[in-house]
This record gives sequence, C-alpha cells and structure tokens, in this order.
Amino acid sequence: MTSEQESLFWADQWARKVIERVESDEDLQKVVKKHGYICMDEKTPSGHIHIGSGRGWIITDTIAKALRNQGVKGRFILGSDDIDPFDKFPSYLKKETYEKYLGMPFRDIPSPEKGYKNYADYYFSECTEKFDEFGIEVELQSTGENYDKGLFNDTIKIALDNTKEIQDIYRRVSGEDSAGTKKLPFNPICEKCGKIGTTEAYEWDSEREVVKYRCRKDLVKWAEGCGYEGERSPYNGGGKFPWKVEWAAKWPSIGVTYETAGKDHFTYGGSRTMAVAIAKDIFKYRPPLPSDWDETGKGYEFFTVGGRKMSTSKGSGVGFATISEHVPPRLLRYLLIRTRPRAVLDFDPYDSNKLLLLYDNYDATERVYFEKDEKENKREVEHEKRLYELAYVGKIPKKLPLQVNLGHASMIVQSTNFDIDHSLEILKKTGHVKKTASKEDLDYVKNRLKRAGQWIKEFAPEQYKFIVQEKLPAEVKELSKEERSALKKLADIIGTGKWKEKDLESAIYNFAKEELTPKQVFRSAYLALLGKERGPRLAQFVLSLDRKFVLERFKA
Repeated sequence: MTSEQESLFWADQWARKVIERVESDEDLQKVVKKHGYICMDEKTPSGHIHIGSGRGWIITDTIAKALRNQGVKGRFILGSDDIDPFDKFPSYLKKETYEKYLGMPFRDIPSPEKGYKNYADYYFSECTEKFDEFGIEVELQSTGENYDKGLFNDTIKIALDNTKEIQDIYRRVSGEDSAGTKKLPFNPICEKCGKIGTTEAYEWDSEREVVKYRCRKDLVKWAEGCGYEGERSPYNGGGKFPWKVEWAAKWPSIGVTYETAGKDHFTYGGSRTMAVAIAKDIFKYRPPLPSDWDETGKGYEFFTVGGRKMSTSKGSGVGFATISEHVPPRLLRYLLIRTRPRAVLDFDPYDSNKLLLLYDNYDATERVYFEKDEKENKREVEHEKRLYELAYVGKIPKKLPLQVNLGHASMIVQSTNFDIDHSLEILKKTGHVKKTASKEDLDYVKNRLKRAGQWIKEFAPEQYKFIVQEKLPAEVKELSKEERSALKKLADIIGTGKWKEKDLESAIYNFAKEELTPKQVFRSAYLALLGKERGPRLAQFVLSLDRKFVLERFKA
C-alpha cells in the first residue's frame, strides 16, 4: 500500500501540509517541540450538542491520527467553552428554574441532572462519554479552567494593552458599526452577581493591571445585570475574551497548528477572519491551517439530517449523544471520513434506503481492505484501504469479519418475528454462517441482525417491510385456478431436496417462465406468504422459512 507520506487521502494531505508548514517556520518548530502538533476544536456546551458538531470532531481526530501515522506527535484537544454566558433557553429546560442564571457562565450553573459538576459538564460529558464508540482519541480541556490557571494571562495583557489596535481590526474587518470597535476586548465576571454576559469593561489600568467595569441592567436583552460597578484583575479567571478575540488568543496560548470549523465561521468578515487578523497583528502568531497570515481559508460543510441545519441552543435536530442509539457510531465515522470535509453531507435515514446503502458501502470497503474484492484501479484500492484504517473503531482485526449484508439480515429477522437467536440458526442452516464460526464472528452477526431489526422498525420504507402471515391470507382466494395450480407445482419443486439459494432461484425463475409469467408466479407466492404482492427475493426468503410451512401454504 502507498505510504502515508504519498497517500492522496484528504487527511494525509492535510497532515503533510501541517508538517510542511512547521518545517518551514522556526517559530512553529519551537511550539511543536514544546507541545506537539496540536489539532484543536472547541464547543460551547449550551445544551444538547447536535450531530453536526461531530463532523468537526471526527475531521480533527482523523487529521491528528494521520499526523501520528507520519511519525509526529499529533494531538487532538477539544475545549469546552464553559465560561461562555448562558444567553438563551433550550426548549427542553424549565424557564422558571433556569431564568435566574441567564448571563452567568455555563460552568457556574447547576447541572440539569445529578452526577455532574455543572450545566456545562453535563452537556459536554453527554457527548464525550460516547467518544470511544466513535473511535475519537482526544484530550479534553475546560476553557474556564485554562483561564483560572493563568494560561491566557499573557494574551489578556497583550490584548488590553492593544485595545485601540483590536478596535481598528474590528473596524477594518467588520465595519464601523461592529460592537468590537467601541469596547475593551475583555468581559469581566461581576464580583457581586457572578454574571459575565451583562458586564461592560470601560477602562484598563495597565499599571495596576485591573479593568474597571459595570454590570449593566440594559446591556443585553436576554439578561439583566445587578448594577454593580467596580474593578478587578482580569487574570486567573477574572473574566474572558469576547469570542473572536478568544479564538485568536487560544492559538498561541495552547500552541495550535491546525483548527478547522464549520464554513459559517469562515465567511469573510466573520469570526475566523477576525481571529486571523488578531493572531497576526496583535499576538504575532501564525494562524493554524486551514488559515494563514493573510488568508481566512475554508471550513467544512454542514452535516445535516434530512436537509436541516441543526442548532444546539434551540434544541432542534439530532443529538450527537443520541444518534448512536439509532445508527452505529462506526458507520457514522466511516461516512464522515469517506466524505471530503468541504463536500455537503445530508444524511437522512428516515423512510429511505440510505442506511442500507451505507452498510453495503462499509462492507465493500472492508472486503477491499482484506483483499477479498478485486479492483483494477490501484489508486481506488489504496483509497479504500486508507479509508478503512482511519475509519475503523478499535483494533483492526486480522481477518475479514463475517459479513451478512443488512438487506439480507432484515429479511431474516422479519421472517423470525425479530427473534435474533432463531435468525442466527437460519443463517447457519442456509450456509451464510458456518457452524465453526468463532464467538467473535457470531457476536458480529448477531449485532448486525439487531441493527437490521432496528432499521426495519425505525427507518425502512414500506417496500422493505413484511409480516409472514400465520393464516392463509384472504387475497389468495382471488388467485386464478392457473395461479393456484402454479403454487402447488412450485411447492413440489421446493420439496424435492436441499437447495442452495442460487440453484433454487434459477429453478423458480425457469419454472415461472414456462408455467405462466414470472410476475404472476412471484405475485402469487408473495400473496400466499405475506398477503401482499411484493416481498424480498423469493428463493432467499423461502429458504429462511420453515419448509413444511411453505409447502403447506403453497398447496392450500
């Protein structure tokens, strides 16, 4: 296989760009020597975090992994912006309980559930507790704790000493009407009421190193300050930067070499453009890829479910923490790594066969990796193998896992009324699972059967659903004499001996052509078994059922 140094896979390409940049920049070499190659992402835990954020996490994790594959210390750090202010209610919170906390840092608000340190810890942990399932290897940080321990003290002083220059950057990038042109680049925490969203710093005393501030009642519409006026040190947790300044400050404070985000952040004049300018002109730090000194770069496209952009604070969309209950995390990781970050991704499993196709694609990639499927295009083979390596969750097995495609598995579980053990026995009977199969393979197949049942119950279109009728369906009475006769003859064919699926499929089709038409014979068989005119592949389906039952039904 092509080495990671030559791979054209998108993650390997970005990893090489990061390494090449560091090797050409003496200042970054010092950063990397001290911290390693840090790939950063961050999230404000304002509520249930939607699956769209997972795209950024998986992209960043994959690039960090690609860096490690190339022999350098690639690190993925994910920060919880838990010192941000609570500024709006998710629909699932009781307003009467949480209204008094508006304007306070999320880390200072009680958790909605017991067992967590605070509001931020609950919603952040809700996702990070699932990271092992997604194969995400990450170092977690609290932005609030980083402020507390003084990580940002140097950049806070630099920013406040250069207030006018930062205001000029706001003016240049976002326009004269931008709020950043009129205030200090720091938001203190009110020492009286503990709010941060309602404070206004109006003076920086650089000699005494304190900010003078007011906690205003009318600063924002969504929270009311207490009216206190005072001064405090901005250091060691005394407050935080405004978001756009904070983004730029994190890069030199933490030592970031790569950090992407959704494309909305990369709109020219937006938060990334501002952070890039502040990093360059104020902190003298080279912005991380995909940005550069004078380039905003491009972020990743949205990941939507059913065409909707999802929102954390509004509480809409599919949650990252809950998606694993419906779609296997390793399949989602595969989907997100398989799709280039700058490609729009709309995945809607509801009432569609998209999940079925995703399983089929994953299985096909797995077969290529284990060289069970031959492809003439060498580059395509290398791409599929690299995709499998980066997408696989856990330790890659030494041999191809026992595969049963989801479509076949869904037919089997419906034939047994969703009895997993019975379904497994049928797969053994039909030769899809060998009697000598290992426990690991059997567990893998049982999991696939469970997921197939879930797909049928939650997502599958009606055409994939059926119920084997315990009694002879009334629709059979509507069949013609010729059709009833054909079913009896078909029963004689099926009952002649042990059939392999392909042989029975040919026998049924050849018989149907000679007797009536394939359409008539297949329709009659489905009506007799299911009470509907269509169903799964007939030979495969018949072999999954009790033979005595099939013969009696066709002869009824």
